[in-house]
Amino acid sequence: SDLQKQEERGELLQPLIFVLLVLCSVLLYFKVSLMDPGFVKPEEEEGENKGQGVVIPQIPGDIKLRRCGYCLVKRPMRAKHCQLCQHCVRRYDHHCPWLENCVGERNHPLFIVYLSVQLVVLLWGGHVAWSGLYFEQSWEWLQHNIFLLVSFLLIFIFTIVVLLLLVSHLYLISCNTTTWEFMSHHRISYLRHSELENPFDQGIILNLWRFFC
Repeated sequence: SDLQKQEERGELLQPLIFVLLVLCSVLLYFKVSLMDPGFVKPEEEEGENKGQGVVIPQIPGDIKLRRCGYCLVKRPMRAKHCQLCQHCVRRYDHHCPWLENCVGERNHPLFIVYLSVQLVVLLWGGHVAWSGLYFEQSWEWLQHNIFLLVSFLLIFIFTIVVLLLLVSHLYLISCNTTTWEFMSHHRISYLRHSELENPFDQGIILNLWRFFC
């Protein structure tokens, strides 16, 4: 049959890989959006705070960790309270409205993997949409290809957004800083009073290693 011939020629492999990538992207979305991003729990706060001076010796010792005014836990360094999630999040990066969850210490690496897979899916989908277009200057052609044109335009916009997000996050990770620290450097006490502009930076290779591994 034609299906068997296509399978023998390997023509079914690419659609299968594309479907698997889409499925992987959907599963990653739900995983990142539903998992604990690193909520600070009252029973963990003592253990969290003991190691701060060892991990970050460049931070001035007179900076005291304060209790959160909302959830009343003692916030570890680099944690921030999210008013939408109603929790303090360790190594808080940002609250993502598309995920309806915070991106923090526990789900940030998976968030990067999700963006990477999503970018591959969008680029592949854009290629498929573009390959299906053949241009003619006629109203009839526009009527028959309007769906492909709109699809390609939407894919192009989403691709640019995901690409910019991924590049910006990889840059911040390579510097061992978060979106919140980058945007609010002047308002964060342990950064404002530090002698170094970024006391967490340990070099690109070590920063990436510690983040992903």
